[in-house]
Amino acid sequence: MDHLSLRVIGTVKSSLLNLEEAPRQADEGTFSAWLVFDAEVAEGLQGLRVGDEVVILTWLHHADRNLLQVHPRGDEARALSGVFATRSPHRPNPIGLHQAKIKSIDGSNIEVDHLEALHGTPILDLKPVLSADITNR
Repeated sequence: MDHLSLRVIGTVKSSLLNLEEAPRQADEGTFSAWLVFDAEVAEGLQGLRVGDEVVILTWLHHADRNLLQVHPRGDEARALSGVFATRSPHRPNPIGLHQAKIKSIDGSNIEVDHLEALHGTPILDLKPVLSADITNR
């Protein structure tokens, strides 16, 4: 199996509009953003609560899918590394992995506390971060 089908379930609504202004990681000054889910998947959001930590999987649609080596963090003074040894968005399958906390929920829209994804980034999945206080998930 060399090809898979993915379904986009929503998009990111963010003040980050271009790659140049986007932080490399969420702890580098990001702002809150909205996860806008398609109506067809709204039932799947049931049970999520304000304060929950979640992992968001996105498709980094501006990534260069042909790169296999990068200078970590874009610093050319650092030696080239394989993309699988870095968090670079540029990779054969540019899947973004983001951890955030839910700030508010409005129907099928979820506001999270920080997200370094650009406005319009496709959402592939959302999963709760499991901890000792989360039951029945």
